[in-house]
Amino acid sequence: MVIDNTNPPLVCILTYNNLCMFEFGIALEVFALPRPELSKWYDYKVIATKSGEINGMGGVSIDASHDLSLLAQATLIVVPGWSGEVSDALRVALTNAHANGVRIATICSGVFLPAACGLLSGKQATTHWRYAKKLQQEYPEIKVNPDVLYIDEGLMLTSAGSAAGLDLCLHIVRNDFGHKVANIVARRLVLPVYREGGQAQFVPRPIIKNNDLFSPLLDEIRSTLNEDWPVKRMADKAAISSRTLLRRFKDATGESPLTWITMERLALVRELLETTRLNINQIANVSGFISPELLRHHFKRHYQLSPLRYRSQFIEA
Repeated sequence: MVIDNTNPPLVCILTYNNLCMFEFGIALEVFALPRPELSKWYDYKVIATKSGEINGMGGVSIDASHDLSLLAQATLIVVPGWSGEVSDALRVALTNAHANGVRIATICSGVFLPAACGLLSGKQATTHWRYAKKLQQEYPEIKVNPDVLYIDEGLMLTSAGSAAGLDLCLHIVRNDFGHKVANIVARRLVLPVYREGGQAQFVPRPIIKNNDLFSPLLDEIRSTLNEDWPVKRMADKAAISSRTLLRRFKDATGESPLTWITMERLALVRELLETTRLNINQIANVSGFISPELLRHHFKRHYQLSPLRYRSQFIEA
C-alpha cells in the first residue's frame, strides 16, 4: 500500500465488552506508541463498538471516546480479539468501510467479527489453533489455514494466536513504510522483523478469474517451469496478441506474467527444498531459474531467508 505522506494513515482499534487486553495492547504498542525517531507514522483512534461503558478482561475499564462513524475515515481497522455482539450498526459500518477499500486486520479470535459480516467468504484466513475448527464449522465458506502466523488477502488480514498479531502488525508496517522502518519498530519491540519457524508467513496466490482463457496455459507453464516462457510464447499459446495477453493476464491473476512465473517457480523451489535432497544447482535447473545465484536472490528477497536456511526447518533431527 502507498502511504499518503501529507496525512498520516488512520488506524482505528475496536473495543468491545470483555475486551482481550493482550491483543488490544499489541495494537496500541505497534500503532499508537509515539515514535519520535520516525518522520512519518500512524494516527490512531480507539473505537467503541457499542454505547455505554466498555470493560476489558481483568476488570479494566476502557474509555473509548470515538464511535463507529470514524471507521469511514480509517486506513486500517484492527480487531484485537473478539467476544462481543455483532450489532447491525457495527455490521454496516465495517462492511461499508471494507467496500470503500479500508483494510481490516484481525488478531487471534478477532477473525470472527469480519466472518460474521460475510467479509471472509471465499477467502483464506487463520486464527488461533484453538478456534480454527470452530471457525471452519461456523463459516464453511472460509478457507481456514491454522498452520500459519498470518494471511494477507489484500484488504483482509488475519493472524493466528495472540502473539502472531505482532507478526501481522510488523507485516503491515513493512508494507506501509518499508523494511527499514519495520526493522526499527521490531528492534524497539525486541523482535525479529520476520519470524522463522514451522509457521512461515503466508500470502496466498491470486485466484484465477478467467479459467476458460488462462487455465490451460497456466497449467502448461506450471508443468514446464524449467522452460523459457516469454510473453510472445504465452500469447501464441492463448491465440491472442502480446498486448492483449499482458492486459488480460493482469486482470485474471493480479500480477504480470513475469511476476506470476517467478512466484510459481519459487513455490516449486519451496516444495523441492521441503521434500527432496536435490542440491541448489539441481533445483535451479528444475524450477527454471537460469542460475543458483538468481534462485538465491529471489528466494531471499521474497522469504527473507536463504534456501538452505529454509530447508533446515524440514530436516528431521
